[in-house]
Amino acid sequence: MKNLQQLPLYGMALAVLLTLAPQEAFAMHIMEGFLPPFWALAWWLMFLPCLVIGATRLKAIVRDDSDKKVLLALCAAFIFVLSALKIPSVTGSCSHPTGVGLAVILFGPWVVSVLGAIVLLFQALFLAHGGLTTLGANGMSMAVIGPMAGYVVWKLATRAGMRRDVAVFLCAALADLVTYFVTSVQLGLAFPDPQLGVMASVTKFMAIFCLTQVPIAIAEGLLTVLIYDQLCKRQLIAARSL
Repeated sequence: MKNLQQLPLYGMALAVLLTLAPQEAFAMHIMEGFLPPFWALAWWLMFLPCLVIGATRLKAIVRDDSDKKVLLALCAAFIFVLSALKIPSVTGSCSHPTGVGLAVILFGPWVVSVLGAIVLLFQALFLAHGGLTTLGANGMSMAVIGPMAGYVVWKLATRAGMRRDVAVFLCAALADLVTYFVTSVQLGLAFPDPQLGVMASVTKFMAIFCLTQVPIAIAEGLLTVLIYDQLCKRQLIAARSL
């Protein structure tokens, strides 16, 4: 039983080792310079207000309960480690877990915009994953829209009386899948099909992503359930929803 309870810790350790292991470099998220300047700037302009709201919310959380700094750091580390695991998917991007579900459940979606931005910035600067010009687009998909979708599902599931582990799984898995739906839209808008237009391009990107992203989302949902369960058992969080 003790070994079973430590499975989440083993999973995190394995993820760190895989992240640090030497491997061929592929662009994490949407790589630097891949988006045309117009779209790179447009996504940045949409992302900045989300960062302001998230920073305000984060400041209020820390002011009201400084003990939550540890949980915030844990959530940021969880996002960093999981999103650093990559599977090449399409030219200029890749598939990977997002890790945002845990932070969404504990702190709500707006805080994730700040945590996600920090993670994306560090990955762009130190791991050559993603980029600075594309950080706005990656932030909108992984740190704003994906978490928003996961939060809506979390609230609906808990209000409907679903089991807590099922609600956690749905939140994490859907946040992951919606992230890649948004990424497909971003790439489709930037690179429409010459004959069939934007929707055809979006559909093509989604079809390619789904080959790797569906099993990744399922695995991420299960891991998030294990981590959340351990946090509850160790009384690091209150057994209540936001």
